[in-house]
Amino acid sequence: MLTDYQRKVLRILYNYKSGRRRFPTIHELTVKTGKYKADVMAALDALVSESYIQWDDKSATANIVILEGWEREEEKPHLPKAPLTVKPSNTDYWTQY
Repeated sequence: MLTDYQRKVLRILYNYKSGRRRFPTIHELTVKTGKYKADVMAALDALVSESYIQWDDKSATANIVILEGWEREEEKPHLPKAPLTVKPSNTDYWTQY
């Protein structure tokens, strides 16, 4: 399961590539995430080890290949479902506010 920060880096890579047709540099990732270079590199290494990205030549982020752009469904935490409550009617908005 990815941490929030790793998920954020993955989404930045995916969205940046689809919007600008290139990957962000390490400096751009530090600016976008607000973290230090060591944190960005650790997140990228975690994404490689979890097989979300492939990054054989680590000389530049341009060599990244995204294998999965989203977190895997089976790894997402599932919240317990809340019991069903009475659904408010359309008139509740006008009578209660």
